[in-house]
Amino acid sequence: MNEIHLTFLASPEWARMLETDLLPWVESVGPLGDDVLEIGPGPGLTTDILRTHVPKLTAVEIDPSLAGALADRLSGTNVDVINADATASGLPSGRFTAATCFTMLHHVPTPALQDALFAEVFRVLRPGAMFIGTDSIDSEAIRMGHEGDVFVPVDPATVDRRLESAGFRNVDVGPSGYQFRFTARKPLA
Repeated sequence: MNEIHLTFLASPEWARMLETDLLPWVESVGPLGDDVLEIGPGPGLTTDILRTHVPKLTAVEIDPSLAGALADRLSGTNVDVINADATASGLPSGRFTAATCFTMLHHVPTPALQDALFAEVFRVLRPGAMFIGTDSIDSEAIRMGHEGDVFVPVDPATVDRRLESAGFRNVDVGPSGYQFRFTARKPLA
């Protein structure tokens, strides 16, 4: 992630946007349960919000420096930070009551790896569990903010089929300003 992008994701402005925009939506989709997975927390502002609403949160971050800083900052809380690749996390199958990923899918370097991430999330969720997330809609402004970064936009017109291919059902995808949001469920059986 380039330094400008990383600085913004750790800023008070981003934190306010999360509190006023993301949190109300997360609360509206329903309870996340007692053991939640967060994919790609980066500097952890989304983690800060989630951890106050769930009993246990596991954050999987691929960047070792971001994972280490977040683990140090949240030591002794209800958050377990794991430095791992979310496409092959090594976490137990069927463990989590919900999974989240917020504005990070476009940092996964290929569509095939994005699909592998969807499959891995499906694997680690309990039957009936929800997967919720957001990601940026491709635009010139978003591309400019990712100069020098991995930026592989996810087409919101295809994400429903991609999640269904991973096994999810009840997929709902919709635009929300500069981003799209999605919810999906792992079937009960």
